[in-house]
Amino acid sequence: MPLINKPGSTPRSASSPSSSPSSLSVLRRALTVFFALDGFVFAGWVVRIPAIKEQTQASASDLGLALLGVSAGAVVTMTLTGRLCRRYGSRPVTVAGALLLALGVTLPPLTHSALALGLVLLVFGAAYGGINVAMNSAAVDVVAALGRPVMPTFHAAFSLGGMVGAGLGGIVAGYLSPTWHLLLLGVVTLLVTLATAPVLLRQPMPAPVRPEPAEGASAAPLAGRARTLVVVFGLIAFCTAYGEGALADWGALHLHEDLAARPGVAAAGYAVFALAMTVGRLSGTALLERVGRTATLVGGGIVAGVGMLFGALAPSLWVALLGFAVTGLGLANLFPVAIERAGALTGPSGVAAASTLGYGGMLLGPPAIGFMAEWGSLPLALVSVAVLAGVAAFVGWGARGAARA
Repeated sequence: MPLINKPGSTPRSASSPSSSPSSLSVLRRALTVFFALDGFVFAGWVVRIPAIKEQTQASASDLGLALLGVSAGAVVTMTLTGRLCRRYGSRPVTVAGALLLALGVTLPPLTHSALALGLVLLVFGAAYGGINVAMNSAAVDVVAALGRPVMPTFHAAFSLGGMVGAGLGGIVAGYLSPTWHLLLLGVVTLLVTLATAPVLLRQPMPAPVRPEPAEGASAAPLAGRARTLVVVFGLIAFCTAYGEGALADWGALHLHEDLAARPGVAAAGYAVFALAMTVGRLSGTALLERVGRTATLVGGGIVAGVGMLFGALAPSLWVALLGFAVTGLGLANLFPVAIERAGALTGPSGVAAASTLGYGGMLLGPPAIGFMAEWGSLPLALVSVAVLAGVAAFVGWGARGAARA
């Protein structure tokens, strides 16, 4: 069978030099850097959203509409990135996405209206969507070549990058304007990309072996079933990423406005959430090997739902922070499992489809919460995160047969 990300390539066995342990290790490390960089940049942006909101004098609903720019740019790019990965390979597309991300993150603080903010967020969203599909497609190939469920470790790097980005963002919030802060983020992104890209690009991509249909089985029904399963895993990704996006974009604002947290402490709320996700994902491979995918999906959804009820409704700042941490632990491995299964089923097109649904939840959720907060209150709007975490657990249980497939 051809490479997942490069159809038409000559298939190679797992023991070939191109997929040797040393080659896989180098490729895995370079790819991990891009996951960490993506989380670092995203967190650096989200912790400055309150300052950007004040700068543009946007209401909660205006900010929600502006954030739709991220959603629109990401969704359009995600639908195209799967095709680009098949044509050019996932690693060059990953590098291109990182370069565009370096530009996109510097643009929001240059705006002074909600309309202008929404327009520049189209660029940021396009870069964010493209790099996520591309690097997840590359990660699916590495997982298949290793033969172990190591996808959570890549997403742990994303969470660790988010934790560091949020922590540094909270520290510099009192010293640097959003303009200088995000400009520095762009420069760091450019430098890291230029340093890591040659390593990522020159390592040979492993050739995962994908099973042939059983004798007598029809390829068309199997293909149709695979597409259905991709949608199922995409729904799980949507429900869980909704919560991640909600805490990223609205967590700091909730702590600041509803619980009177200082700006630095409010920014630390996302850092607590990201740290919990990092811990959960670093232990994700062992958890998956021990209890399996179904227990991970169902248990994680239940834990996240309970944690978010505390995070949204607790009258105490420290109880809310504890709720954020529990939510992070619960959500940690749901998204990686969903994306890895979708990619294993249909390659980059599966990653693109599930990622579009998943990151659609991350990017469309915050605007929805903005509208709900305008109609009711932000704490009640955040309860929707707990509801969708429960939906993810329910779908995960219903998809237990698909996970085994």
